[in-house]
Amino acid sequence: MTRREQTALGALAFVLAVTAAWWALALWPLPADAPLWLVRTRAVCFGALRDTLPNGAGWSVLIGEPAAMLAALFVVWREEVAGGLGALARTLAGRLALGGALALVVLALGLATARVATATAGRTSAADPEAPLPDTYPRLDRPAPPLGLVDQAGDTVVLARFVGRPVIVTFAYAHCQSVCPIVVHEALDAQRRLAALAPELVVVTLDPWRDTPERLPTIAQGWGLGAHTHVLSGDTAAVQRVLRDWNVGAARDPATGEVAHPNLAYLVDAAGRLAFAARGRAEDLVTLAGRL
Repeated sequence: MTRREQTALGALAFVLAVTAAWWALALWPLPADAPLWLVRTRAVCFGALRDTLPNGAGWSVLIGEPAAMLAALFVVWREEVAGGLGALARTLAGRLALGGALALVVLALGLATARVATATAGRTSAADPEAPLPDTYPRLDRPAPPLGLVDQAGDTVVLARFVGRPVIVTFAYAHCQSVCPIVVHEALDAQRRLAALAPELVVVTLDPWRDTPERLPTIAQGWGLGAHTHVLSGDTAAVQRVLRDWNVGAARDPATGEVAHPNLAYLVDAAGRLAFAARGRAEDLVTLAGRL
């Protein structure tokens, strides 16, 4: 097996592992005493509260992102993947490994199907993930992390310039064709519906390798960003630091450039404090803005 074939199989294994982890996080039943951070992570990433199923955007993440990564992998390394699988199939150990991997995939699909069927059968309107957020939805109430990145106008954006009005902060990237258009559309819809509060909208790129500052005007135009909206980028290290500070769990496949990421939005209040983390659904953002 050549080194390129080994690398291609490693990338395939990475995509499958990320997919399995995301599906487990979204669908695994949570006990009543599950940690708050885990409950919040499911709600933010997939719109799944406790044992409910993901909402529409959550299913888009679970299905669209792995499909996009696999498609990109086979476009770029189709021959290498085929050659690597063929090399494995020619040895006993390789056939055992392939058989074990196939068995795990079948088992995972069976468990996911059973989980969805069980949750669907037991779903009630009160547990509907599309229902309004409960009054007990947790408030963060802590200083917002810094930004300090460049927007499409070439200006360095810091939250201090927006003190006096709320800010919606979300995360996307231009090459994403599955979740990100939904994320941006929902954030813009929330901004429009909250016009009386004059909120600012900030979209931080998840892909500084391709969404460079020079490309931001084109990206902003493609997303339909207008007044009081900013798409931010900068050098790779600076963007990655911002993503870490804002607890954005993004995983980039270096072979394809695709980024697995949550559907996540934050609300910063008029005093510049981080108020809420939520799904990027417009309805949720409007509801939480009313609680600022």
